[in-house]
Order: sequence, then structure tokens, then C-alpha cells
Amino acid sequence: MSLKVAVQMDPIERINIETDTTFLMMMQAQARGHRLWVYTPDKLSLEEGRVTARARPVRLKAVKGDHAEFGETVVLDLAEQIDVVLMRQDPPFDMAYITATHFLDKVHPRVLVVNNPTEVRNAPEKLFVTDFPGVQPPTLITSDVEAIYDFRARHGDMVLKPLHGGGGSGVVRLRADDPNLDALLELHALIGRDQVIAQKFIPAVSKGDKRILLVDGEPVGAINRVPAEGQVRSNLARGGRAEAVELTARDQELCAIIGPELKRRGLLFVGIDVIGDYLTEINVTSPTGAQQLKRFGGPDATEVLWTRIEEIRSKG
Repeated sequence: MSLKVAVQMDPIERINIETDTTFLMMMQAQARGHRLWVYTPDKLSLEEGRVTARARPVRLKAVKGDHAEFGETVVLDLAEQIDVVLMRQDPPFDMAYITATHFLDKVHPRVLVVNNPTEVRNAPEKLFVTDFPGVQPPTLITSDVEAIYDFRARHGDMVLKPLHGGGGSGVVRLRADDPNLDALLELHALIGRDQVIAQKFIPAVSKGDKRILLVDGEPVGAINRVPAEGQVRSNLARGGRAEAVELTARDQELCAIIGPELKRRGLLFVGIDVIGDYLTEINVTSPTGAQQLKRFGGPDATEVLWTRIEEIRSKG
């Protein structure tokens, strides 16, 4: 089966082909005989119910700095000319991101959008996890300054982070007596009106923040992301180091708790973050980690994903 695949992503020319999960997804698709087009989210248009994208056909090769060969730009009618859309642009999860999900709603499920745009919109990554009681460390989401001070008085050391950030941006650790809380909250207020997250600090983060990849609700494998010396953020984009890791019994338990809901919502490719025994985030926008998982001898999560996509498309 040859599928026509449009990939909605940030500019492909700028990616690091050695670490980028979207690149691995596309290489896997190409190897399976699927045709590829790429476009950035700003090239989506909606007119009289018809969703189009100004896109370029592309062929990829694993040559750093020369990894993409483009054909002539075309205007694709997504509903009529495409079988699968991969929605892979990075956060921030802002109104432009949300509007793109509304556009793609108009072609899904006739066109299989991965992940289901309705559920991407309805499952903000740091809010969705609150649907599953008992999996998180103590967590407060608010813009009420007094509530945040009360939370710190009850829990001591905590992590403060923006609600709709990504890639570790804006994440700070505050000790129980840290005098900078007021200033940090003022900075958040200057940036926007979003609430912030206060979360009890988990000392186990020094041993790593585990990224587990799931396809259609089933765990495929995991990597451990270890923060740099003296840092609290373990994101690979923030200097974290990836290492091989096995799933523990608790990891399997967490996957079993959330997996059926991921499957029900059509969230085919998901990355969850686990610190110690706690689930901290459910990443549904553009999860990463597949290249590192494969490099450490684990499964190729993109191969598992494409097998599932092909099964879905073969059923119409």
C-alpha cells in the first residue's frame, strides 16, 4: 500500500537529522513506499470548507546538511489528495496551534490525522495528565499567587513551569526559602495570562526523567533523560543526556492506566514523562525520543507507528 502523506512541521531545512523524530518518521514512510509532502502550519488555508496546504514534495536522505530534495510547490487539497497528515510542529500550544487543529478537524477522519486534531486540542499536555488521579506528584495549576504560596508552605521545594510551554522552557526549581518566587510570578504575568504549574519537587529527577513512547496506547520503549550537572531540566533540548533504560513494573502500570484512553481518543503517537513513580506529562503534540530509543538498540517506534497507520488506512 502506497500512501500520500503530508507532514505539517517546522521548516525541515533546520532540523537535526541525527535526533529529530519527525525525520525518522518520514524516512520510515519513504522506505515503505509512501509519497511525502511537507508544509509549515502558516501555509494552511480554509476556504468554503476546503482545507488546502501550500506544500512541497520531498525526498529525504541521511546526509547531514543535504537531507531534503524538494519538488515544485503545489497547493494540496488535503481531503481530496492526501491519505495521512502528520501534525508535527513543535509547541508553543498557542492560538495558532489551536486554529490549525480546527482546520484539520475538517478533513479528519477521512484523512487520517496523526494525532487526532480534536483530541490534541482537548488534551493540553500538562492538563491531560490530571484526568488520571494518583499518577502525578502533588500539583497545582493556577494564576492565584496566594494559592501558590500556600502550596509551597505545604510542600516545600517545588518546580514552577508555564502551563503551555514545551521542551523544558521556563522550568525552574524553587526551594522552600527561595526569595525569587514573586519575581518569577511577575515575569510569567508579563509574558501572558496563562496559569502556571506548581509541582512538588521530586528528588528522583537527578537520576533522570524517563520518556516512554506509546503507539495506539501500547508502550513501545523508553529512554532516560539525565539532567546536566547542577540542572533540574532533563530535556534533550536543554542539555539533558539520553541513556538506555528498561520499563519498570510501575512504568507498565502507568501505561496501562492511560493507554485505553489514548487509544479511545485516537492519540496514536504519544510520549509520556515519568520521574520516579510519577507521571508528570502526557505529550501529544510532537513527541520526541524515537531516534535515541532506536540508537540504544530499542524498537523503532516509527516502524510500529507506520504499521498501525497502514492497518487503519487499509480498513478505509
